[in-house]
Amino acid sequence: MNRMRNQRPPRTGRGSRPARFEEPVDTIALLESVGPVETPPEMDSFDELDLSPIMRRAVKDAGFTTPSPIQAALIPHALNGKDVIGQARTGTGKTAAFSIPILEQLDSLEDCRDPQAIVIVPTRELADQVAAEAERLARGVPTEIAVLSGGKNMNRQLRQLENGTQLVVGTPGRVHDHLQRGTLRTNNVWCVVLDEADRMLDIGFRPQIERIMRKCPRNRQTLLLSATLPPVVRRLAESYMHEPVVIDCCRDEMAVDTIEQRYFTIAQDDKVRLLESLLKREKPEQAIIFCRTKRGTDRLHRKLSHEYGSACGAIHGDLQQRERDRVLQKLRDGNLKFLVATDVVGRGIDISTISHIVNFDVPQDCDDYVHRVGRTGRMGRDGVAYTFVVPGEGDILTSIEQRINKLLIRDKMDGFESPAEKAAAVAAAAPEPEKELRRTLNPMTRKRPRRR
Repeated sequence: MNRMRNQRPPRTGRGSRPARFEEPVDTIALLESVGPVETPPEMDSFDELDLSPIMRRAVKDAGFTTPSPIQAALIPHALNGKDVIGQARTGTGKTAAFSIPILEQLDSLEDCRDPQAIVIVPTRELADQVAAEAERLARGVPTEIAVLSGGKNMNRQLRQLENGTQLVVGTPGRVHDHLQRGTLRTNNVWCVVLDEADRMLDIGFRPQIERIMRKCPRNRQTLLLSATLPPVVRRLAESYMHEPVVIDCCRDEMAVDTIEQRYFTIAQDDKVRLLESLLKREKPEQAIIFCRTKRGTDRLHRKLSHEYGSACGAIHGDLQQRERDRVLQKLRDGNLKFLVATDVVGRGIDISTISHIVNFDVPQDCDDYVHRVGRTGRMGRDGVAYTFVVPGEGDILTSIEQRINKLLIRDKMDGFESPAEKAAAVAAAAPEPEKELRRTLNPMTRKRPRRR
């Protein structure tokens, strides 16, 4: 059964691309130079969008009722073939926003056996999630989707590409590997999506992304989505996008309104005890506990496993992909209550049952805080985020508050005073030192120096 697809406007050559920026540019001026900034329209139903009947049924079956702001704004422009930069918070339906217009315009596998669209994401877990979401939205129309990411069986990926695929979802490194091998043909690619672009550039994937973009046809459509738009992302857009429409769904708020955000001031040695007491007090449905390092993640996981056993899992970059997939699946199935992780799961992982986020270690980057906290409060649900702040990290906390334009609420628990409060209590309890009495002599009775 073929979907009644919207016809794409004819794609003509776009001429020469602008030169890349090499010098830092004022962020506001750069944003205005990239393209016209639009605010999302208000929509009450997906019926207001120009979608085929079979896509509307698939959207309904997937559980979507009302378009989110990014969906309402991006889908019409994408269906019209325009380049789009979408800035939206995590958990607002960005994956469906770019998947729906792509699926609506894909040619059948009989007409084209080479990939027609490529979606680039920063992590393997996000690649699997995007592919699963696209498969749900493609319900009713046979669609071949290939996931190209590291840690997966290379031979299976080669067979998928050889047998024909319509949509490729992958990480920059593995997609670039296939391009170098000549196993990924891009002659018929008419759309490239850069999802979580800020994260990909932040972890050093810019060279691979630029090579992928140069390998694709120049008259392609490019969709760039991200929760933040730092200057490096805007420079990439200036280099590889043609007159893009900029959609701002964030305004001045970088953290979801439904997320209650609190912090504790605590000594480093007391953080584990505080975490254990906090989990007992909150009794979260499911929680992700973020650590800064892989070693710290393993250490904290071992300590929590003594009490919670198999209900506690861990994920970081050194784990085998099979193990990471197994832990994430347990979390999705509800068989895992607590996940201790590094920032490898701080982007794009969409599990609606995550009720609590604990930043056991304060993130060094404000944008990482935004993405960590975005793992809860998904699609309008309530969530709570706690951050443990140790002495010397006050400046980082202030930077985070400035970034999200919101003050975090200070929380307290009995028996866990801040280091400053402890020092004040010790000083108050200490007995006052006896004042040293100076002996003064009456000048009249002072001994006269002895003469020789």
